[in-house]
Amino acid sequence: MPATVSFSVTSAHGPRTVTVSYTRVGSGEPLLLLHGIGHHRQAWDPVVDILATERDVIAVDLPGFGASPALPDGLAYDLSTVVPVLGSLCGALDVDRPHVAGNSLGGLLALELGREKLARSVTAFSPAGFWTPAERRYAFAVLLAMRHTAQRIPLPVVERLSRTAAGRTVLTSSIYARPGRRSPEAVVAETLALAGAEGFAATLRAGASVRFTQDLPGLPVTVAWGTKDRLLVRRQGVRAKQIIPRARLVRLPGCGHVPMNDDPALVARVILDGSH
Repeated sequence: MPATVSFSVTSAHGPRTVTVSYTRVGSGEPLLLLHGIGHHRQAWDPVVDILATERDVIAVDLPGFGASPALPDGLAYDLSTVVPVLGSLCGALDVDRPHVAGNSLGGLLALELGREKLARSVTAFSPAGFWTPAERRYAFAVLLAMRHTAQRIPLPVVERLSRTAAGRTVLTSSIYARPGRRSPEAVVAETLALAGAEGFAATLRAGASVRFTQDLPGLPVTVAWGTKDRLLVRRQGVRAKQIIPRARLVRLPGCGHVPMNDDPALVARVILDGSH
């Protein structure tokens, strides 16, 4: 069952209380899991049990996504705000410099946590921030279309579509290479999460000017990209390797933008190998 934790963060308008929903399972060194924009912590469900055999796994709903409330007034959804919020979250959970794995927006946040010396290793799956302006515009257009669809389709229709592999393809093929593998219940839940994500619009606006341009010397970094990523194309992984030369660049055959469901065993192995 998910838990919640509340903690205080500073803002230009004084202290603000942030509440985050999370699950925690397993034992070993701490591993923080961060999902992408419009998604929720259940994106990691296919790999959590595997990871929990060797790690203390903390999967969070980012503020304004999933079951986590929106950030309070006075706090923006930009990197300079969200990264310290995640640092404060770790403090509230009594976790010191966890390993961090993230997907898409979560991958960018993982890299930023590494840059701020708040992570002991980083594994980033199709991280945002290595795009050209044209690639970013394309990705944002797809995300906005997905959000619009999720908000417009009546729930009974979503539920009906989720019951067949073809229907799940209609709903989720932008992010999964093998959408038929996702369970009907998971597809309904993540469609609702995308439709209801309070932080979506502000996060997308904040991302318009984001580029990751700094090396992370001395930090173990893995960048992994699905060969069938249709949202952030895989040549962005080559750019990431150029910016972070010592990073391990891993190819995920047959995986889409959210690879955890497409090949759970491979994704778990990449995380465990990268988080010693």
